[in-house]
Amino acid sequence: MKRKMITTCLVALMGVVGFSQTKPADTVVIKVGNGSKLILAVQDKKDLETMKQYDFQKLIADLITKLEKEDTSVHQKAAIDYLKTDSARLADAQAIVESEKEDWGVDWSSNYRESKKFRKRTYHSMNFDLGTNNYITPNGFPDQDNSLFTVKPWGSWYVGINSVQRTRIANKFYMEWALGASWYNFKFQNTQTQLSKDNNNVIFSLDTRDADFQKSKLTAAYLHASLVPMLDFGGNRHKPSFFDGYNADSFRIGVGPYVGYRIASYSKQVFKENDAERKPRNHDNFYLSNLRYGLRAQIGFDDIDLFFNYDLNELFVENKGPQLNAFSFGITF
Repeated sequence: MKRKMITTCLVALMGVVGFSQTKPADTVVIKVGNGSKLILAVQDKKDLETMKQYDFQKLIADLITKLEKEDTSVHQKAAIDYLKTDSARLADAQAIVESEKEDWGVDWSSNYRESKKFRKRTYHSMNFDLGTNNYITPNGFPDQDNSLFTVKPWGSWYVGINSVQRTRIANKFYMEWALGASWYNFKFQNTQTQLSKDNNNVIFSLDTRDADFQKSKLTAAYLHASLVPMLDFGGNRHKPSFFDGYNADSFRIGVGPYVGYRIASYSKQVFKENDAERKPRNHDNFYLSNLRYGLRAQIGFDDIDLFFNYDLNELFVENKGPQLNAFSFGITF
């Protein structure tokens, strides 16, 4: 008798999912022992996500405990009371499912089998660019002509700090738009290179002082903005970052434009004169272009990207300095 009452209570419990609807339900029958059955009726397949959050094992164990301890005359009432008291837990489970719908990016208002539409979502992250920079002339690299403005690849660091917003456009298509600051550091191959300017041009000349020259460089700082469409074959919502512990585990690639505005520039020399180390700086615009614009390419895997920036405009104002197009490359983390 008790076994039959257990079956009755479980049927009442499982039937809550589907028997309250009028249209036919998908039914699963599980045989238990010699004559008992568990019947699960699913009226709406969207309920499957709610059922994943439901602790059926604990529910059944609690029911069996009650049925073994109580008189059979109150078994059905106990099952009904249990369902009433458990409604709060069911509500919590449904709330969890509802809260995760947005993260899943699925349009649950349509049919379960057709719900492949993704909502536009934007996520923020901080990223850092670290690499090297150089420039080229219409005839190639300046070192081919032994020019005074030839730079050392090692030591000519490019540094960038970016506030990145990542907006999902489609399943694997994202738009990364960023605001930040960046620094060109052109470390000259010839440590005696000195920068100056007159009313018409920037001048690269040799410093003829009697000193032990160690370093000479030109630094330019910019505020910049970029817009890079990205294909992320893992469909990761967040912009991966080395510091946030988020494991993207996917391949991604993109190319897009950027623009920057120069906010500071200076030349710096380091040398020893009369056994004293000197580090003079000369803050000047040196006829550098106030705007820089170009294309940025990114390719990445996991939480590190490789980047390549190429300035489409010249580093110096036209006819005010050598024809140089700057570029930079390195890692983003």
